[in-house]
Amino acid sequence: MPDLLVLFRNWWKQIVLMVLLALLTSGIIVYLKPPEYLSVATAVPSSTYSSDKARLFNTNIQHLYSALGSPDDLDIIVGTATLDTIYLAVAIKFNLWDHYKIRDTGAMAVKKAAAQLKAGTKVMKSEYGDLKVKVWNTDKQLAPQLANAVLLELQLLHQRLQNAGNESALQGLGFSQVKLMAELAATEEPAARQKLQRQLDECEQLMTQYQLMLENKAPALIVVEQARAADLPDRPKRLQWMLVAGVLALLFSLLVAVVLEKGKSVQVA
Repeated sequence: MPDLLVLFRNWWKQIVLMVLLALLTSGIIVYLKPPEYLSVATAVPSSTYSSDKARLFNTNIQHLYSALGSPDDLDIIVGTATLDTIYLAVAIKFNLWDHYKIRDTGAMAVKKAAAQLKAGTKVMKSEYGDLKVKVWNTDKQLAPQLANAVLLELQLLHQRLQNAGNESALQGLGFSQVKLMAELAATEEPAARQKLQRQLDECEQLMTQYQLMLENKAPALIVVEQARAADLPDRPKRLQWMLVAGVLALLFSLLVAVVLEKGKSVQVA
């Protein structure tokens, strides 16, 4: 292994030139790239029992459940954040094809705008057990609007998923109500009518409760902090990238110098 001092003495001009070229090239690249501002919206999961009618109508168990869910409830939300549906809705809402200067029109423009929004968005569960929606954008005022919109779309999607069970139950009770009413109309025996009427009353009571649950629209996420506009850009990290490029160029130039120095030694021998 050649001495580093010998390498620098013999090849310092080439090493310095390569490092300077790397710094110049990386500097041009990172300074030509427009700065992007980061906005972050924060939310915590709502309890899955918030969409359960027993939580509202059974006074004996109301106190057993917290209004907040567990961090594990965020896993499915983070998973659905990879769906294009979320970003397509936001892209349409903000006409992002104009912001991203997409030349296509129609559905293709929407898809490309949604793809760019998705590339500049990160939905994650933090180490503190809350949900972070991070959006990077060149427009510091638009970035928080997009972050809040993505969070809202996630909230609406999972709210619909939570209410799906109640909607199905309400539909089933509607069929049962029609059947019981038909049986009641066809029955004349008093005891049987009394039994059917009692069942019909219970069915209608349950339908009222499920209807109230649907109208209640329990949230799947509770917003802790809305996204705000950042004062300074978050990326690109210009100095860091230039430093990395300089260090890599230095190591590469040293490696080249070692190879060339060994080649010279072999020729002399």
